[in-house]
Amino acid sequence: MLLSQTGKYALRATIHLAEQGSDQPIPVGEIAAALDVPRNYLSKILHQLAREGVLISERGPRGGFRLATSPDDLSVAQVVSIVDPALLERKCLLGRQQCSDVDPCPAHGTWQDLAQRIERFLSETTLSDLMRQPGEVLLELPRASAAVRRR
Repeated sequence: MLLSQTGKYALRATIHLAEQGSDQPIPVGEIAAALDVPRNYLSKILHQLAREGVLISERGPRGGFRLATSPDDLSVAQVVSIVDPALLERKCLLGRQQCSDVDPCPAHGTWQDLAQRIERFLSETTLSDLMRQPGEVLLELPRASAAVRRR
């Protein structure tokens, strides 16, 4: 829904690397097999993350990838914005070229609030947060008010 397939693979791979907690590089084939994703596609994603400093890439027979920083210090936004830069661009929900507080579309106010909360979630949620016990709520979005639901 929100993330592209590339963004999902990038996030899953970095979480996998964080879960391994190893200072030793993990080969791309091992990561791809663990996540059941295409090796070549994942390799391109991981190299892109390494070029941007999220991962460290090591060559050779014992080479592979590892996180460049602690999972406590790496936000979801830092990972996915590299492979999916359009994710953090705020655009009009209805596709208007000009949509602002001065010239809003019918969905502007509600969409602006939700977009801000999504941006906050992406920038404030770390890989460590995502590694918590499954089912834990990281961000609880309040239900829409009755006035919004009636529109």
